[in-house]
This record gives sequence, structure tokens and C-alpha cells, in this order.
Amino acid sequence: MSILFNPYVFLPILFVLNLLFAITVIFLERKDASSAWAWILVLFFLPFVGFVLYLLLGRQLRKKHLFRWDGQKDIGIDSLINYQIQAIEDDTFDLHDQYVEDYKTLIHMNLKTSDSVLTQDNHVQIFTDGTDKFESLIEDIVAAKDHIHIQYYIFKLDNLGQRLLSALKKKAKQGVRVRILYDEMGSRGIKKNRFKELIELGGEVEVFFPSVLPLFNPRLNFRNHRKIVIIDGRIGYIGGFNVGDEYLGLNKKFGYWRDTHLKVEGSSVHPLQTRFLLDWNQASNNNIDYSESYFPAIPKKGDVAIQIVSSGPDAEWPTIKNGYLKLLMSAKRYIYIQTPYFIPDNSFLNAIEIATLSGIDVRIMIPNKPDHMFVYWATYSYVGELLKAGAKVYIYEKGFIHAKMIVIDDEASTVGTANIDVRSFSLNFEVNAFIYNRTISQDLAEIFERDIFDCTELSLEQYNNRSNLIKFKESVSRLLTPIL
Repeated sequence: MSILFNPYVFLPILFVLNLLFAITVIFLERKDASSAWAWILVLFFLPFVGFVLYLLLGRQLRKKHLFRWDGQKDIGIDSLINYQIQAIEDDTFDLHDQYVEDYKTLIHMNLKTSDSVLTQDNHVQIFTDGTDKFESLIEDIVAAKDHIHIQYYIFKLDNLGQRLLSALKKKAKQGVRVRILYDEMGSRGIKKNRFKELIELGGEVEVFFPSVLPLFNPRLNFRNHRKIVIIDGRIGYIGGFNVGDEYLGLNKKFGYWRDTHLKVEGSSVHPLQTRFLLDWNQASNNNIDYSESYFPAIPKKGDVAIQIVSSGPDAEWPTIKNGYLKLLMSAKRYIYIQTPYFIPDNSFLNAIEIATLSGIDVRIMIPNKPDHMFVYWATYSYVGELLKAGAKVYIYEKGFIHAKMIVIDDEASTVGTANIDVRSFSLNFEVNAFIYNRTISQDLAEIFERDIFDCTELSLEQYNNRSNLIKFKESVSRLLTPIL
């Protein structure tokens, strides 16, 4: 028997390794208490498996210099951020709408923690149907003159993906600069060589956090969940739809896919462009330098005020989560939430409970068709708690609801990629549009209210009468939430 596999040698080594990882979890990485205890239990009760899982999923990300783009100085973002912060603090900011004025503290926080410039000249179009969204996107791609920047968590080369790719190849052949960035984990099974023809035509394709070795990715837990497109520096898309036939409602398991996506025109496209360039330069050796064509002068398109807010494990603050919390705390009449996963931390759960107990009309909409079983039953557990506080919970029955939306008081709202769970709050790279506009917020509220007709309301009585099997599933799933 090899000395390495001698149990008298192997087991002490395994114990020491587990102890070292436990010390790392507790003292060096400073995880929150629930996550730390969850990993300690995994390490000690599943010694070998826990060791591998920790290597893949447990370690924190080194934050230093992850995203860098010197062009931020060239376009004056740094100075604009400082100006806006100072103007808000001095009460001299020229805010064009009284509803923007009411959210100055939220705007200030996003500026301070996420470098999120406020733009007030935007036009916004809302998509809730995948066919409509991709028809619009392909139409804009066909009309592109200078560049097309595409970033998706999931990019499948099925019928929709091939149609999109065909349009991109035609534009590359015409001399338009085409760049695609996709996440390796989200788009698993897709290799860069599938884009060979596009690359030969001059297009560029990059993968976010690719595996170092086959079947082993030490950054597996940190995924780029962003879904944005920028065309000619003048049109931007942001929201929940990925690229795949299921997002057109063609997957029998999920049926109709209900999501929310925005098309924006106006100065908010520049922050979206900046976000893409930062992500691209992290993933690619072919860095993009500043060019005026990426940030053209944009005539006023509308009067919608928007901040593009990014978050991720590289950031000092959980910016989107904090933005969500600030919205909840600002509500005076109602809070509408749509999310496919509702696994809040204590701060978010307490904020919802306080709002509900304060008499605010809190309504949450979640799917009836799970795409991740543990996440689904954990979600069911948490909404059950809110029912006790008086919140209304709606189960979407028409298909699968994947929208990530919060709207309050017909005045402010947010749409983007961040779910209400620990993964979106602290592990994934996300991006949301925070919107301060009565018309758009009312439109989103009306969409929510129409969706209610495709839901069944979960009552407290129904929840309390759930079976013992469901209670068991909830308990197991909730125990796993710190590491889901």
C-alpha cells in the first residue's frame, strides 16, 4: 500500500487541511457567520468532498485591479462623479423632475459606492416578451454602423443564437466591429471555436473566467451574470433575457418565459458602454482603448433619469443589494417585487417585514416552475415568513417568471440582472438600471398588476397547511442557502 493512501497518514493530513481551511474561512476571508458555519460543517462532515467543494466554491475573489480601463479618465467619468456627489451634498444639483429630487440620497449612495453617474435625458422601452425583445435587438444590429458589443451570461447557439450570430457575421463582413463576451459557466458547452467564422470575418469573442484546467475552475463560484448590449454607443439593452430558445418560450419544461428587459437611448448608454469595456478588458488580452466612436455625442432622447449600477465580489460594498434596501426603505405606499429566486439575507428580510408591518402594500411574485430545486424550496420558505407579516405572495402560473424588478410608489424602480439571493448580492457580477421616473415606474407597476391575472395568490392558511414533505424540503434547502 502506498504511504500516501495509508489511512494512518492520509486521515491526519486531511484533518490538518480541513483545519487550515476552517481557519481561513473564520479569520482570513471574514465571511458572514451563517456562511462561515455552513462551510465549517461541510469541511468537517464531508472531509474530502468538502475540501474539493471549498476549492471550487468557497474561496473569496482577490479584488485588486480586477477591472481596469484607463479610458474612464478620457471621457471624464471620474470628474463627473465627483461633481455630482458635491452638487447633491451642496443642494445645487439640477434635477429635472420632482420625483428625482425625492431620491437624492439613493442617487448619492450609488454615486459613492458604484460610480453610477446620473443621466436625465433617456428614453426607455420595456420588453416583457422574448420574441419582441430579440426582434428589436436584431433590427438594431442590422442597422448598426460602427460597433456592436454583446455580453450575456448564457449564449446558446440554438435557433435563436444562430439567428443572432448570422446577423452579427453579416455586420462583421460589412466592417462593423463586433465583440461577444459570454460567461463560461453560464454558457457551458459552448467553445470559442463555435464562433470561428465570425472571428475570421474580424469579430472578437471572449470568455469570462474560463477554466484553467479541464473540469476545474478555481473561480467557478464567481460568474458574470450581466446581460447588456451596446450598439454604436447610442442604443443599450439591459435586463434578464439571455440568448436561447427557452427565452422565446420554446422550452416545454418552462413554457412561456416571462422576463423584463429595457432598451435605453440617451446618455445612460455611456455607463453601459463603460461597463462592457471594463468586463471585456478583464477577459481579453486585446484591450479596447478609448475611442470617440464608443462615446458619441447623444442628442436628448427623453426625460427619464437613470443610474446604471454594477455590483460584484470585486466591490467594497454590495451596491445593488444596498440600492434595493434603500428603495424598500423609501417606500410610502407600495412595494412590488418580481424575482425568480427569493433567498434574502437578514437585512433584506427585515426590511420587507418592517415595511409590511408599517402598513405598506408589499407584493412579491415568484415562479411556480423551479429551475433550481433547492433554490425553489428555499424561496418558498422565505415567502412563507412574509405571509405572516402580511405581505401578499403571488405564484406565477403561465410559465416561468425570470424578471428582476422592484417598483415603489409609482415613482422609482429598478430592472436588471440581480436576483434577491446571496449569489447575486455577493458572488455574481451584476448590473441594474435604477430608474427615477413616474411614467416608467407606473408602466412597470401596471405590468406587475397584469401579471397577477396569471398567478394564484398564496394565502397564509395554504402555507400553514403545507405537507410535511414540503416542510422537510424547505428545511434542507434553507440550511443550504448560505452556500447555494
